[in-house]
Amino acid sequence: MAMAASRTLFLSHPNPSRTFLLSTSTSSKTFFLARASSASTASPSLEPTPPPSPSLKSKHVVEILQERGLVESITSENLKSCTNLKAYCGFDPTAESLHLGNLIGLVVLSWFKRCGHVAVALVGGATGRVGDPSGKSAERPELDAETLEKNCASINTLVKSILARNKVQSVEPGFGRDSVLILDNYDWWKNVTLLDFLRDVGRFARVGTMMAKESVKKRLTSEDGMSYTEFTYQLLQGYDFLYLFQNMGVNVQIGGSDQWGNITAGTELIRKILQAEGAYGLTFPLLLKSDGTKFGKSEGGAIWLNPSMLSPYKFYQYFFSVPDVDVIRFLKILTFLSIEEIDALEQDMKKPGYIPNTVQKILAEEVTRFVHGEEGLMEALNATEALRPGAETELDAKTIEGIAKDVPSCTLAYDKVLNCTLVDLAVLTGLMASKSAVRRLLKQGGLYLNNVRIDAEEKTIEASDIIDGKVLLLSAGKKNKMVIRIE
Repeated sequence: MAMAASRTLFLSHPNPSRTFLLSTSTSSKTFFLARASSASTASPSLEPTPPPSPSLKSKHVVEILQERGLVESITSENLKSCTNLKAYCGFDPTAESLHLGNLIGLVVLSWFKRCGHVAVALVGGATGRVGDPSGKSAERPELDAETLEKNCASINTLVKSILARNKVQSVEPGFGRDSVLILDNYDWWKNVTLLDFLRDVGRFARVGTMMAKESVKKRLTSEDGMSYTEFTYQLLQGYDFLYLFQNMGVNVQIGGSDQWGNITAGTELIRKILQAEGAYGLTFPLLLKSDGTKFGKSEGGAIWLNPSMLSPYKFYQYFFSVPDVDVIRFLKILTFLSIEEIDALEQDMKKPGYIPNTVQKILAEEVTRFVHGEEGLMEALNATEALRPGAETELDAKTIEGIAKDVPSCTLAYDKVLNCTLVDLAVLTGLMASKSAVRRLLKQGGLYLNNVRIDAEEKTIEASDIIDGKVLLLSAGKKNKMVIRIE
């Protein structure tokens, strides 16, 4: 943790004989845990959280998560009777944005918050320098310090905007609190020396137990094996939990099912080093389709949560295209609609006259609103309407320019477009491969100019067709689009 030249905190512990003194010094860069005879100052604790909404008071957060299919394993059934929880989920900065695979973690944290508990998002500014081997067949590529710093800042901003579009603040122990905290583990790792870590933490770790972790066993039997750096990752993540437990009162760590070994490494360190109980782990299932394949990949790559890397429109469309067999399960996992509402939607899907994709539209709207807010959802809905052939919505240049990044586009000179036949323009822009193909599509009623169906082969582009004198939108059927910018 970044502090003044020298700062000492007494960390209280339920067992008086095991009280620790945490001392850091930026000048000597030392870090140690030493036994103290007594603690004169209690460890920083989080203030009481706002009361949960009345509709959630009757159910424990774990019960809510279980009925929605969001619990894979928990370290103890005692968690179900605990109150005043502080739950954290870690996010390593391997990219500038989180992706769809991280979304469940954000949803689960939000459920803790909604039920009146404290949600803590931990950005892995330190652990990102090592790389989590869980679920990986090879060692992650090393990122330079500048890239990691940039990624951490971007993820910090993204998590804030998603978890708390109302009041939220990054804090350090002793500063102001909210029901959402954003922390970076580099703050407490940057002054730790290897010798101190081996002495104070490493001696409590059993190699046999570490090797028995599933993430380790898989890699040890692989062709490339596992580096010592990756092997120690579970201790780094485990110590994060110990640090947060002792300094911030954080008592629950959540993560995907592939994080079970790392999470239990933390509960084991807390039990051995602090001789304390009351630290729990909870894992949720990975986001999979009904066929067992990973949900969150597209032909264009990962489904990013940052709108600068994937537009709200494309994000919305990804969920709108979810098959019927998955849509109800995803509503339970990824939205905050009540189980009763979701059950009613499931029954609607079975009724005669059900309009296809009605439930998918609800899923897409709810998840897009959660990730991108109302503004992002409106952007997605406006773009969806603008790109729908036959839509009666009046188009403007701003709307068309807004979707240009999501569909093929080109730039042509004004005099080259004016008076050009639509048949020639469709080929010139690359929308269609040949004039004969364009003519066939015209006869089938599938060619659109600015969402208006064109039937006449002799149609030419007039000045009034060019929206705001800047753009045209050509459509070949429902999916193939071309935005033409006019210079």
